[in-house]
Amino acid sequence: MLVANSRADEVVTHHGLRRAMRGLAGGVSVVTAGPEGDRTGATVTSAHSLSMEPETMVVSINLGSSTWEAIRRYGYFCINILSVDQREVAERFAGFGGLKGESRYKGANWYQLATGAAALDGALASIDCEVEEIIARHSHAIILGAVRAVAATGGTGLIYADGRYGSITDRSV
Repeated sequence: MLVANSRADEVVTHHGLRRAMRGLAGGVSVVTAGPEGDRTGATVTSAHSLSMEPETMVVSINLGSSTWEAIRRYGYFCINILSVDQREVAERFAGFGGLKGESRYKGANWYQLATGAAALDGALASIDCEVEEIIARHSHAIILGAVRAVAATGGTGLIYADGRYGSITDRSV
């Protein structure tokens, strides 16, 4: 039985949806794309695995971002899953301080895996992908990536919820 909820918005708006989604905690990753000299990247909470056989990742990227343009142009990207001590990297790639493109890479060590995308030294994992399929819808592209290489170290992941970075330290959850 459905019960009317007086707290529900009568009209769906992007503000209402944004407010609702702020409560969902997500793992923080930096998606990198492009060769050295033309690199860019973005901080996302939208990266996740789609399939283990074959190994496939999914990320959602805004169609207005330089990261989308680089992924479309070069056909590869790397999902760098951040550790709790990499908050500054997350902030740089989120554009704090007005940083864009190549300048976001300063202050951290980077290396390359199979595709040539930048992998972050010290990340919990760096998952190097070749674009398999792109589904453009509304303001974003859903990008399916065939995994070409993985480097994983482990540790405690950085999460984002309600406008704040943090971590889960209670191992009982």
